[in-house]
Amino acid sequence: MIATWHPPFREGAAPAEELLVSFNRGRAVRVLVCPAWFDEANKLRRFTIEVMRRLDAAGIDSLLPDLPGCNESLAPLENQTLEGWRSDMTRAAEALGATHVLAIRAGALVAPTGLPGWHYAPQSGPRLLRGMIRARIIAAREEGLAETNDDLMAAGRSEGLMLGGWRIGAEMFRALENAEPVLHDAQRTIEQSALGGPGLWLRAEPDEDAAQADRLAVIIGENLAMSAT
Repeated sequence: MIATWHPPFREGAAPAEELLVSFNRGRAVRVLVCPAWFDEANKLRRFTIEVMRRLDAAGIDSLLPDLPGCNESLAPLENQTLEGWRSDMTRAAEALGATHVLAIRAGALVAPTGLPGWHYAPQSGPRLLRGMIRARIIAAREEGLAETNDDLMAAGRSEGLMLGGWRIGAEMFRALENAEPVLHDAQRTIEQSALGGPGLWLRAEPDEDAAQADRLAVIIGENLAMSAT
């Protein structure tokens, strides 16, 4: 089901409405999904939805809100901050009545701290930036341009940076330099090795893997069953 949700109002900004993809049947367990970001969001979108389909079949609601600046959002990405996204996800969890959280890759950087749940293959801010900057340097080299990591990092800190087609603002960039996913009470990490095979974010193009989606949904279901006993 496609619906909308409303991020918290920020002074100086118009009230926002963002898209929400959900399997929402009003059941007792409701999982807020914090998706992967940027290029990885594209590569993992189908996988994320397929995991949600499997959770639905297992009797579990799941809720995937767009963050401001992402996907169909009208909010400028360059105006977003890491702290703002954390606040947005916390607000989404409250507004949607989430009981658990599933954070995927860099989504772990904004996962609400007060919910039990899972961090799937969590990614740190520094690793996220390194990968995107490396891709920009390679693309520039293919066009005969010489860009260096140090120059790009300095530009990102002072004025923001375009990476992979995403304009990341300076405040977000600086925050990502030191951002690490933190597990809170009743949250656990699910490593990629538990799903079998390499992560889909490593593939050149967006793809899917039914076996990996099956396995992640099964792990979540098993954890929920154990916590209920």
